[in-house]
Amino acid sequence: MDGEVRLWTPRGANVAAALLKGHKKGITGLAWEPAHRCLPSRRLASASRDGTLRVWDAGARRSSLTLTSHTNVVTSVKWGGDGLLYSASRDTCIHVWDPLVGTLVRSLKGHGHWVNTLALSSEYALRTGAFDHRGGCPADAAGCQARALERWAAATGGAAERLVSGSDDFTMFLWSPGEGKAPLARMTGHVQLINHVCFSPDGARIASASFDKSVKLWDGFSGAFLASLRAHVGPVYQLAWSADSRLLASASRDATLKLWEARSGALKLDLPGSEDEVYAVDWAPSGGRVASGGKDTKLRVWRQ
Repeated sequence: MDGEVRLWTPRGANVAAALLKGHKKGITGLAWEPAHRCLPSRRLASASRDGTLRVWDAGARRSSLTLTSHTNVVTSVKWGGDGLLYSASRDTCIHVWDPLVGTLVRSLKGHGHWVNTLALSSEYALRTGAFDHRGGCPADAAGCQARALERWAAATGGAAERLVSGSDDFTMFLWSPGEGKAPLARMTGHVQLINHVCFSPDGARIASASFDKSVKLWDGFSGAFLASLRAHVGPVYQLAWSADSRLLASASRDATLKLWEARSGALKLDLPGSEDEVYAVDWAPSGGRVASGGKDTKLRVWRQ
C-alpha cells in the first residue's frame, strides 16, 4: 500500500520498471486506455484509497490528470470503449469522467452504502483487443487497432455500453452511463454485501458474487433475475467467465473453485484442491485454462 504505480517492460532476460509516484495511499484499481482508441496504449488510469484517480502518460512516465470529486476511497476504475472513465467509491457514488480534460461528466447515485465493484458490458472485448479465443490477429499495429475496434463495435451492437455496480447495500444497479444518470434497473436478491460483478463476454448475462454464499445470474440487458447458483459454503469472492460465455468460475472462502453451466445453472465441476480461502480467479482469453489463487499463497492453473 505504498501509493505507487509500477510499469514493467520485459526485455529478454531483464525486466525494466518505471515508478509512477503521486498517490498518497494504496492503489485499488488500474485501467488501460482501450486498444481501439490508442495502440500501443499510452494512458493508464489508477484508483486509490486517497480518494483520487490519476491518469498517467505511460510513455512520459508522469501523471497528466488528477481527478478529485470522490470523498472516500475509490474502489474500482474502468476505461470504457467510448472514451469515458468510470469510478466507484465508498462515498456511495459512481462518477463518469472525460479523461482527456479531467472533467466530471455526471454522477450516478442510488446506492446506500459503499460501491465495491463495477463491470462493463463490453469489458471482454476491451480486455482482449484484437485477439479472441478463436485465434488469429493482424500482424501490424494498424490492423490490430482496426480489429480491436471491430470487436468492440460487435460487443456493443451499435448501442451504448452498459455498466453494472455492486454494493455493500446488497443491491446492484444497471446503468447506461454514457447516456444519463437514471439507472436502467435496480437488482435485488442478495442478502449480504456484493463482492464482485461481471458481464459474460457476449454481454447477455451478469454474474454476481456475495458474502451470502451465492452466485446469481441476471439478464445483461434488462437486469432481470435469472438464477441463484448455490453450492459454496462460504462467501464468494470473485468470478470469471469462459471466453464463449458457456461456463462461469467462482472462487470462495470455502477453499473451493467451482465451475457452473451458465445456461442451466448446474454445477459442472467442483475443484477443491486449494488449502485455504480462494480470493482470485481468471479464465484465459484463449479458453481451456482457469487460474486461481488465495490465502495459501499458491497459484493453480486448471485445464478444462
